[in-house]
Amino acid sequence: MIEFHLDSRSGVAPYMQLIQQVRHALRLGLLHEGDKLPTVKEVVGQVAINPNTVSKAYRELEYEGLVAARPGLGTFVTRSLGSDSLGKHEPLRRGLEGWLSEAREAGLDDESIEALFLSTFRAFSEARA
Repeated sequence: MIEFHLDSRSGVAPYMQLIQQVRHALRLGLLHEGDKLPTVKEVVGQVAINPNTVSKAYRELEYEGLVAARPGLGTFVTRSLGSDSLGKHEPLRRGLEGWLSEAREAGLDDESIEALFLSTFRAFSEARA
């Protein structure tokens, strides 16, 4: 089951952070069709968030066709976002972990690593567009 976390420094609305985390879990094969999402009450207890915020995220995911609410049973994944490339993730993850280790050894903190990665990713994406 997915465990949510919120980053108050991200500038991203909490409901969008929940949506993004579900999408990422679907893309990475961590959630599969038929898996149950935590109940609103469980998420509220886990991340100290307003229940309406969780409900809003779940409604948006349902609107996107990614989950379906079953009254009395919970909210379940209805489709995956994973692709055939899931098998290629592990070698890439190991390479990224090596890069992260090098960044730490170079003295970068979490925010610096994230900033470097995001700026490089954006520049790479723009160059390919």
